[in-house]
Amino acid sequence: MSQDGEDSTDNVDRELFRNIEKLRQLRIEHRDLDQVIARLQMDIHVDEVQMRRLKKRKLLLKDQIARLESMSIPDLNA
Repeated sequence: MSQDGEDSTDNVDRELFRNIEKLRQLRIEHRDLDQVIARLQMDIHVDEVQMRRLKKRKLLLKDQIARLESMSIPDLNA
């Protein structure tokens, strides 16, 4: 294999590793937020503004996770 081919493969491998690591971090944060939200919902004196912000953040994380997951699935039409 040529040097260019090896460099390209190394770059793809590094990018894939970064995406996998980012995905892992996003899933952890999403899970943690889910637990925080569940605890706060049991509190009758919950700050609704804070709750709304946490839920928006959780949705944003879900979208980022879905985007990264779709990038890691090979294109079947290719």
